[in-house]
Amino acid sequence: MSTHASAPIPCSPEEIASEGLKPGEYDEIVKRLGRHPNRAELGMFGVMWSEHCCYKNSRPLLKQFPTEGPRILVGPGENAGVVDVGHGQRLVFKIESHNHPSAVEPFQGAATGVGGILRDIFTMGARPIAALNALRFGTLNDPNTRRIFAGVVSGISHYGNCFGVPTVGGEIYFDQAYAGNPLVNAMAIGLMETKEIVKSGAAGIGNPVLYVGSTTGRDGMGGASFASAELTDESEADRPAVQVGDPFLEKSLVEACLEAFKTGAVVAAQDMGAAGITCSTSEMAVNGNVGIELDLDKVPVRETGMVPYEYLLSESQERMLFVGHKGREQELIDIFERWGLHAVVAGEVISEPIVRILFKGDVAAEVPASALADNTPLYERDVLAEPPTYAQTAWAWQESDLPDCSVAGIEGQSWNDVMLALLGTPTIASKQWVYHQYDHQVQNNTVMLPGGADAAILRLRPLEGDDGSSSQSGVAATTDCNPRYVYLNPYEGGLAAVAEAARNLSCVGADPIAVTDNLNFGSPEKPVGYWQLAEACRGLADGCRAFDTPVTGGNVSLYNETVDSDGKPQPIYPTPVVGMVGVIDDLDKICGQSWQNSGDQIYLLGTSFGEGGTVTLGASEYLKVIHGQVAGQPPKVNIELELMVQAACRHGIRQGWISSAHDCAEGGVAIALAESAITGNLGATITLSNATLSNAAQRYDHLLFGEGGARIIVTVAPTHQTIWETYLKEHLKQQWALLGTVASVDTQLIIQTSEQETLVKLDIATMADCWRYAIERALN
Repeated sequence: MSTHASAPIPCSPEEIASEGLKPGEYDEIVKRLGRHPNRAELGMFGVMWSEHCCYKNSRPLLKQFPTEGPRILVGPGENAGVVDVGHGQRLVFKIESHNHPSAVEPFQGAATGVGGILRDIFTMGARPIAALNALRFGTLNDPNTRRIFAGVVSGISHYGNCFGVPTVGGEIYFDQAYAGNPLVNAMAIGLMETKEIVKSGAAGIGNPVLYVGSTTGRDGMGGASFASAELTDESEADRPAVQVGDPFLEKSLVEACLEAFKTGAVVAAQDMGAAGITCSTSEMAVNGNVGIELDLDKVPVRETGMVPYEYLLSESQERMLFVGHKGREQELIDIFERWGLHAVVAGEVISEPIVRILFKGDVAAEVPASALADNTPLYERDVLAEPPTYAQTAWAWQESDLPDCSVAGIEGQSWNDVMLALLGTPTIASKQWVYHQYDHQVQNNTVMLPGGADAAILRLRPLEGDDGSSSQSGVAATTDCNPRYVYLNPYEGGLAAVAEAARNLSCVGADPIAVTDNLNFGSPEKPVGYWQLAEACRGLADGCRAFDTPVTGGNVSLYNETVDSDGKPQPIYPTPVVGMVGVIDDLDKICGQSWQNSGDQIYLLGTSFGEGGTVTLGASEYLKVIHGQVAGQPPKVNIELELMVQAACRHGIRQGWISSAHDCAEGGVAIALAESAITGNLGATITLSNATLSNAAQRYDHLLFGEGGARIIVTVAPTHQTIWETYLKEHLKQQWALLGTVASVDTQLIIQTSEQETLVKLDIATMADCWRYAIERALN
């Protein structure tokens, strides 16, 4: 056997650039190899040294995240995080992006994003029980955005529905900043079914390496590098870098994998996701401190004439790599063949810590495993000493810069008009057009349907051998991030994303326990881009420490920029999405956002209005939609108050006092009230105290639509009013207010000042029509 098919010669600058590598990185490759790489090896380095795989710009920032806690069983570094949720149950969860593929081919890009995150879950030995997604698009008045939006939603629903996993929650924002570069972040949750958590580190010299699942083709070629580059007008030509998924085959794959894991014949497993065979071989070798030899002639293919470069960089879907116990290969092969899947022994574990790829009797590639998966480039960049000019300019804005307003309204618009305009904004409006396409009840464990509460709730079904003690327990999950907050102040925006996620879980009665994050940013090579990334990570880290929610893993997606025809890159808003899970001990002690009973008392927990409070019109949806401005400082997070308010909400739910809870987010208290009224089909007369507003600036828009954390609207039955208010006086001091009483069915929502001046008076039916069908109208 020859050591190399041909003696490598130096690669040309064009070849180096085509793999997404910089000249200096090529020099490092030569240093690590002690020679020039051949074409296949250069491709391997190109994908493994991409930001998508090696986090070369973000790793130094990720070190500050808290990753340990009493419930954390597996933290960052494996296919997904694992947490202890009590009763002997272990929850597996992770979020990942599929942004660039979805921009080029929305349906398959989104579908394979779902498929990839589901494989991360069952590779650990868990059965996927739910999916969520965090989506960002341009504005719906743009035909191209409408095409991408419809395609992405269709792709998510296709894969999830066919695979048989309920899509139970998530969030969607629409903003011009995402016009050319949508964000598709897919999150999945699973429940461990195997006694041992299946890890990815190869072990046992001489143990067989099995290739299992689907065949390998040319689809998805170089997808990891594609995901780490800006989008241009020519990106349409990158369609081959978009993978093609088969959810029915993956359904067979999950069953075969779980059956195989339960035999004890599997030593380690790794999903073939980004960078395919290259990534799975090198990561398994590095994680086990061994080497892997793989023969490409053994790999099942769906196309003829493929060369090593294509095998190694293919991202064909529904494929995995196993290390099995020697002598038990056939046992594993039989399981996969019974499920109609390929399973072949394609290599073995070797003692030398290298990845050796064989092809037609020759060594096609031989690379130190650590050079691909561990000893990769790292860029420590300087953070701007001063905030960039755009931020300082935005921070100079003040509420007093807005036109004067009165009880009647602002600039010819009544507050009723403003309220309906905000309810009809796609970011705020109901997402029913989206989630009605998802099967959110398959598996029969969905306790709270999409649109019913601030977080999804799932029953934890008892597993084999369970004594039944877990039958009443559940988990809640949410994804959150207000990108405009992060753009205007990355630190506060990052902190606010964690606070809102914890608040959403608290609103359904769940204790927040852990986080997975998806960092979607522009280019880190630009000082402003890196400042946004570094500051947002600092905010996330502080938030996760404050709320005691360690990070178990996640995904970094940089270079989310669209290069226009003039060659100017347009970055997205920095969008660090927080996926958070929480535990619920008793599923009888939960609540949704809808008002339940006429006569219930309506309370606002949390921050007061006016000066000294953290409520502001800066960075608000109102400021953007009504005044066309993106300016001001976002609301400052008051961690102490957040913890108090969230604890009070959870306590009230568990005591059975609270019958509904809804946090105040985009659109402020007025929109939160409207949403609870619409979904409950019950009206109310609300009194908002304007005594805290200075007489010189009676900003009724601040009162209605100001945004700020630590605010939750709850309703309480009159029979519990006394004990509830006693509890509030003791635990929340002055930080709460009684706003009004839920009225009878299908009446009006009336919002007035403490001087009985009516600001808003709208029929529930009028608001409901505007809010429910806004997205459909925009699409048509």
